[in-house]
Order: sequence, then C-alpha cells, then structure tokens
Amino acid sequence: MAYRIAPHDITSRGTAKQALIEAIKSKRAGVGIVGLGYVGLPLATSFSEAGYHTIGFEIDESKARRINENQTSARSPVVVEMLARKRLRATTDFREIKECDCIIICVPTPLTDTLDPDLSHIRAAVQQVKKHLRPGQLIVLESTTYPGCTDELLLAELTQTGLELDRDFFVAFSPERVDPGNRDFGIANTPRIVGGCSPDSAEAAEALYTAITPNVKVVSSTRVAETAKVLENTFRAVNIALVNEMALICREMDIDIWEVIDAAKTKPYGFMPFYPGPGVGGHCIPIDPAYLSWKGKQFGVESRFIRLAQQINDAMPKHVVRLVTEGLNVDGKPLRGARILLIGVAYKPDVDDMRESPALEIIKLLRDQQADVSYHDPFVARLDAEHASVALDDIVLQNADCVVIVTAHTGVDHKFIGERAKLIVDTRNVIPKDLPTKARVIRL
Repeated sequence: MAYRIAPHDITSRGTAKQALIEAIKSKRAGVGIVGLGYVGLPLATSFSEAGYHTIGFEIDESKARRINENQTSARSPVVVEMLARKRLRATTDFREIKECDCIIICVPTPLTDTLDPDLSHIRAAVQQVKKHLRPGQLIVLESTTYPGCTDELLLAELTQTGLELDRDFFVAFSPERVDPGNRDFGIANTPRIVGGCSPDSAEAAEALYTAITPNVKVVSSTRVAETAKVLENTFRAVNIALVNEMALICREMDIDIWEVIDAAKTKPYGFMPFYPGPGVGGHCIPIDPAYLSWKGKQFGVESRFIRLAQQINDAMPKHVVRLVTEGLNVDGKPLRGARILLIGVAYKPDVDDMRESPALEIIKLLRDQQADVSYHDPFVARLDAEHASVALDDIVLQNADCVVIVTAHTGVDHKFIGERAKLIVDTRNVIPKDLPTKARVIRL
C-alpha cells in the first residue's frame, strides 16, 4: 500500500514543503518508525491512532512478528485495534521506507566500553534511509545524542544522495520524552521540542508532531533541540548525585536524610525535591550526561561537574553493599554465605526494564563476596537462564539474612516485608517508620 506524495502534488501545490504539510494535515502522509522499542512502538501506535497509516521498521524478524500478532509484553488493546484497521504493521523490509512520507528514527544510543557515544544503531538506520530516500520525505531523529549529530551525521549522509535539503527532503531532531511507567504523562500530553536543519524542515516537523500532541515548541536549530534533551537528564543526574552525597553526609551525622528532604520541600520556591537511591538506571540518566561531556571535550571544555556527579552515582551500589555488610556484622554474620534477598531489579518502579539498573551491580558485588543472592520482582521473571524471581512469602523472608529494597514497585507489599524480615536495607524509604516490627531497618 503506497502513501507517497505523487510528483504532481508538488508541482500543483507549490513547494515540496507545502505538499508535505498538506499531506500531513489531511492524514494522507504515511509515517515510518525505524526502531520499535520502548520509544518507537508507542510512537507508531500514537500516529496510527491519530489516523495515519504507519509502518514500523525492525531488524529483528521475530520482534516484528510479535508486534504484528500483538504478542509483546504490553499487549495493548490499541495496538490490536490499529492492526485490525490496517493502520499499523511492522516489517523488516526497509525498501518500504519509500512508501513513507515521514520517517522517524528511534534507535538506541548506548555508550562504548570507553564511555564514548555508540552511534552504530543511528548509522545503520541512516544508511537504510539513505538507500531508499526519495523526494518529498521528512526524516526526524528522536534518538538521544550529542549536540550536532543530526547535522553532522544524518544530514551529511543524506546529501550524498544528490538530493538537496528543502528542495527534495527535510531533516529535523525531536528528542523523545518517554517516561516508562508514568501514568500521568505520555506522548499526547508531554510537550514536544522540534529543531530543524532549516526553517522549512522545522515547519514540516512541527506539522507532523502537532498531529499527536498540541504542545510543540519549535527551536532555532537541531543543535538547540539536541542540547535541551541532554540538559534535561544531566540536570536530573547532577541533582540526584547531590542528594546522594547529602545522604552519605547525613548518615555520618546520624541525621535522617528523608526527613531533611521532607522539611526542605515545604519551601514553595527555590527548591525541588530529589531523593537518594542505590544508583541511577535506565537509558537516559546514566547515558545522556556522557554524550554532553564527550562533545564538550571536542571544544576544550572539561565537564568536571558532570563527571563528579557520575562518580557519586556510580558509587552508590558499593554503599548499599557496605550497609548490608555492616548490618550483618551487628548480627555476627559475615557477608560470605549470607542469604540476601533483593526486592526489585528493574531500574524504576512498575516497569520490566533493567537497562543500567543499579540492582545488577549490587548483585554482582554481593556475589563477588560469595553471598547467596536471590531476588523478587513482579515485572522481571528471569535475570538469566539460572536466576528467576522467587515468590515473596513468609518462608523466603524469614530465611533471608538481609532484605535489600532496591526498586519500590507499587504492587509489592512493603508492610508485609517489614513485618517478617530480620534485617532490611531500605534504599527507597518505603518501610513505614511507625510499623511495629522486630526487623532492623537500615535506611539509605
């Protein structure tokens, strides 16, 4: 099924930009999403739900098949409807990019072992777009990256086809703002940032995103949009590091950091509460500051503040293990051979995403000390072939020498844990302080 803008549309309606915007507004434009992960699949669903024929592109054939059969972990009723109405489908055939008027790239952007940006997924996606590029298309990058990447990589590659920006195609950057598990904010009510490689590109991208959210902020360039994204998450990483360091200071002074934060946040201005934790996880907070820092080095700027924040946050899993060790020592038990039960291994509550989860580092550190580690997580059935989530019952809790609460899933009964465990290291402050319990609770 072809959705492309016919050549006569461009000549009869004026410029390529005008033809594309008219096709978007009339919902004749076809939308292609490259990468159907936690960003791409919800985005594809949103466009199809808004009335656009949408194709999702995947390199994993089994994943594409599962999406077409609605066999993903989400099992969305909206996906079922869109599949049935033939507005949405997944494919591994990248030749169908030619059938799409608007192409959005939503692929992972991890770090290399040397903490440099790994752009291999973006490069692979751009090569597919480049191979099938035709006049009249808008290409948008959503993957978080360093300032300048859209111009230096995406635009530079596409101009090698002989086609020209604004005359033949349009390029923009619009950073994803997906917060998995957030029930209050989703694609429809989260403001969008759009920056184009040209004013015409920005205008075309604004028209596209206005179709799925009413609040679109257009900025002067792709570099501004890219920088805004990494600033958002660097802001969070730095403030989390600050409060983690405050937690370490308060512990030495026998001050409850959680009570301190509760008191400070009563100020109606000039203070925003952040909370300590066992480390930072997910794809954004541990990764995005490194992209900004890496780019800064190319301009001779040493990002000392960012680097220090990363060091503090990266050290928190060791602090958690130290608290476990100290707690066991009071009971006259060594860490070696101790039965440790972790509650929650996903990087945040109520999701199954384990990327960069501090729980993984905590488990590694504990096992390096030959502790007997198990875990319970209602969202993560298995860590690997050997380790599966255990049931949370009286026997498991009573047999554990120490329970470590790493991720506070809302469906987990923390009161139940507090009433039955012997020793608890509570990194999320979820065990009620007024709970009658014989357990010793060590808070972060």
